[in-house]
Amino acid sequence: MDLLLAAVGWLGAALLLFGYGMVSTSRMSGDGARYQVINLVGSVSLMINSAYNAAWPSAGLNLVWAAIGIVALVKLARLGIAK
Repeated sequence: MDLLLAAVGWLGAALLLFGYGMVSTSRMSGDGARYQVINLVGSVSLMINSAYNAAWPSAGLNLVWAAIGIVALVKLARLGIAK
């Protein structure tokens, strides 16, 4: 179980870095659904890993990060935008 949750955490970190890198190099839109999904999955993955390791500040940060991603995706869905 430790190895699985470590892998989930590393996947989350990789997704967040990938998304940030793609937006920073203008290869992906920061206001599009793809970026928001990458951030949502990354933050949830890191939240799971952080909670398992009792790293509560990190878990809390990633909970808020995930909530922001959900709100952004709902907004995009309402607008019918899928960039």
